[in-house]
This record gives sequence, structure tokens and C-alpha cells, in this order.
Amino acid sequence: MKNYLTIKDIDSLPIWVSEARALKRNPTEFKSLGKGKTICLLFFNNSLRTRLSTQKAAMNLGMEVMVMNFGSEGWQLEFEDGAVMNQGKSEHIKEAAKVVSQFCDIVAIRAFASLTDKTKDETEVVLNGFIKHASVPVVNMESSVGHPLQALADAITLDEQNIKARPKVVLSWAPHPKALPHAVANSFIQMMQLQDADFVITHPEGYELNSEITKDVQIEYDQKKACKNADFIYVKNWSSYSDYGKVLNQDSNWMITQEKLGKSKFMHCLPVRRNVVVEDAVLDGEQSLVIEQANNRTFSAQVVLKKILENS
Repeated sequence: MKNYLTIKDIDSLPIWVSEARALKRNPTEFKSLGKGKTICLLFFNNSLRTRLSTQKAAMNLGMEVMVMNFGSEGWQLEFEDGAVMNQGKSEHIKEAAKVVSQFCDIVAIRAFASLTDKTKDETEVVLNGFIKHASVPVVNMESSVGHPLQALADAITLDEQNIKARPKVVLSWAPHPKALPHAVANSFIQMMQLQDADFVITHPEGYELNSEITKDVQIEYDQKKACKNADFIYVKNWSSYSDYGKVLNQDSNWMITQEKLGKSKFMHCLPVRRNVVVEDAVLDGEQSLVIEQANNRTFSAQVVLKKILENS
């Protein structure tokens, strides 16, 4: 494997999950694999779990880590071919990606959707710019349309926590005061399509995700009905896809409560707005898996980096 860009880059999800769980038991077993290698983490957007977990994963493999926050530290990049750069952008991706490649063996990119231009977002301008012009492997630390490191961590968590041959897993929309991207939901859906599970998506009408991603998945507009007898309820807000980037409603009735959760396990990628997306009783209760999901981010990143290093 050269790059890790989407959940579809995983050739066998059960094998990857098994390898990640083995790494979790012995994180430094392959410390020599990354000796003398460097990863560069480039952040065009804020991060907590993604930065720290990817950095920790690289360190577990013996790699050196460089981090750069483009928002406050780097030149503003131009991505358009043939651009006349007589305005605010100082450096073109053609030079930037090649320069970065001289300093590292793997480059990892985090660049969110703008939520203003669907077509541009779906072309993954930043991620694909580095893929095109960098000479080293590229890892997606969340892009406009996907968050495959989070989805792999979620698969690890489900595998650890599941006690049924075919669990019921629900992805539920929840209210949020801001317009949020579709990346986490998209990758979670793609990951669940690789699982043997009863998988349901529930959200208010108007919040349908890209039909190319949700095809063949059951969609239920009644949250209570969708969550009935669920083993896992994964909660995430996203803005409208059809009315791109818009917040159509903030219906507080969609907040996850202990009553709605029932006996299900609660999942969320974090950060989460308490008592808006989910009530305190759920987050602080024994059925919440959010801290374990965050912990598994290290081992999802580590199995990805390990496979890239083994292939290089």
C-alpha cells in the first residue's frame, strides 16, 4: 500500500483490525521499522486526537515526527494550474509538495471541507494536490469527504466491544449549532458496508448524505424506531448535502439521551457538544465508548503507517 486515502484502501478490514489490536497489546514491537524515517503532519485545520494519536503512532514505530500548522505557520498555497499569482497566495502546491517530500518519508494531510462549494470540496483540492506533486506516500488525516483513520478506529472499537454475530449499529444525526462536514459520517458508512451488521442511518428529512455513499443502506427518519434494539449508536452531526453546507434545523429532540440509548453502547468521534448532541448522563455513563474510540485512534494510525513502511 502506497497511500491511505479512503477506507477503500483497506484490502481486508478484519485483518487490519486484528493487526491493530495486536499493536495495541504491544505498541513498540515494531519500533525498529521506522528507525531513520520521518513523518510530516500538515494541518490546514485544528486537531486534538488526530494530531496526538498519529504522532504517538509514528513514535511507537520509531519514526521522527515534524508538525506544521499551515493556518498560522505556512505560506498560503495556490492549487490551480496556470494561476497568475498576483494576489494573496505566495506558494504553489507544485513546489510546496516537492519541498515537503525532501524532508520526510511520509506526509499526512488534514484539510476540511469549505462547505461552500460542493464540487470543489469533492475534488479534494488539498489532498489530491499533495498526491499529485509529492514523491512520498500520503495519509489522509481527514479531508473534505472522508476521515478513514477515524473509521478504522471505529472498526477496532466495534470489534473489541461486540458480543453478537450480527450486531445492530445505528448512525444517528444530532443537532449542532454550526455547519459540520460529512467526512466522519461518510467514512463510517463506508466502513460499515464492509461489516456483517444490521446497519441503519437515521436523520431528519433534508439531511440525506451523498446517495453514492449511502446506497443500499437503510435510512429511517424516525430516530426512536431506528434506535430500537440497537447494540451501538454512533452519533454525529452533519450539515445538509443537498442544500450544501446549510443547517436546516437544530431540533433538540434529536439529542441522544439515556432514555433513547437504552442498553446500547454510545459512540462519537469527539469533540462533542455536551447537552446539545448528547446529554451528560450518556457521556459520563458506563455505556459510553468515546474515550476508548479516541485511544484506538493511535492504533488505527499505527497499522496504516506500519503497512506503508513495510511497502516502502
